[in-house]
Amino acid sequence: MSMAAAGLLAGMALGFAGYFGGFAAFLLVAALGAVGFVVGRVLDGDLEPSDFFRGREHGDRRG
Repeated sequence: MSMAAAGLLAGMALGFAGYFGGFAAFLLVAALGAVGFVVGRVLDGDLEPSDFFRGREHGDRRG
């Protein structure tokens, strides 16, 4: 599926959620969509889970 088609489907889902369920449903669908996107990227191998849980290294301090 192309990114344009995926964006179209996501936009339609958010539109339906906002129209029929209100703003809270819109936010819930958007948040779950973002979580699903990240999980999908991890399962595809584009992201590593350690990227989210890695601590700061000593040389990265600012200030």
